[in-house]
Amino acid sequence: MGLRAQVRTRDGWAVRHAVVTLTDGAGSQVLRAEADPDGAVRADTTLPPGPYTAIVTAVGHAPHASTALVTASGRADVGTVVLDRVGGAELPTPGIWSLDPAHSSVGAVARHLGISSVHGRFTDFAGRIEVAEDVSRSRVDAVIEAVSIDTGNGLRDKHLRSPDFLDVERFPRITYRGHGLTAAGPDRWTVHGSLSMRGVERDVDLSLTYLGTGGDPWGGVRAAFRATAELHREDFAMTYNQVVRAGVTAIGTTLKVELDVQAVRGEPLP
Repeated sequence: MGLRAQVRTRDGWAVRHAVVTLTDGAGSQVLRAEADPDGAVRADTTLPPGPYTAIVTAVGHAPHASTALVTASGRADVGTVVLDRVGGAELPTPGIWSLDPAHSSVGAVARHLGISSVHGRFTDFAGRIEVAEDVSRSRVDAVIEAVSIDTGNGLRDKHLRSPDFLDVERFPRITYRGHGLTAAGPDRWTVHGSLSMRGVERDVDLSLTYLGTGGDPWGGVRAAFRATAELHREDFAMTYNQVVRAGVTAIGTTLKVELDVQAVRGEPLP
């Protein structure tokens, strides 16, 4: 008896605390029920047989209306109702997401001789994203092994690992801790956090773009992100430079950080 329904996003996530309202032919409300954390709606009130309108609403989603037929048993099974998020793509479901290093990259770009760019990347890193129910309270933790810097040139990489730059013997790890987000568009956010590098900790914001969520061939669920930031080497006590000619330094003082991240739903494997 009563009402049964499932409320989901287009990515298949449960819409928690969605509300289903049934109205009769005169437009009067006859039943109202709220979804549980799994997106299931169950109400055991007996209803007179006949057609009704089922209106499903949820904060941050466009409402959905459909016809619900109550049978002679007094039951209406609305089935699965899919709600579209207002203003952008579906967000990752709340919970823990673990960075997948095999399908992610952590890179940096610096100017060289004032005319071109040198691209580098770190090959050893790990991270964890905690998506909160209130997405603005989400958190990020990442660790990078400084010695894993790779610019495609052995001599240059050795110099970058030296005390002139990363000083990996004294400071083997680079860490980032994000403690909140501010919306910058339908699928863009500013991540507020702190970066610790070479023994110096500074506030660093990331410009984050959410690229979407989907299943993978191994039965998991993945979310993809792209993020950028600009750093000044002097802020992290990396003041070395070589002037090769008047007004031109060998390596620029500004670094552009570029992150392409895939994260898998759940805690990382041991």
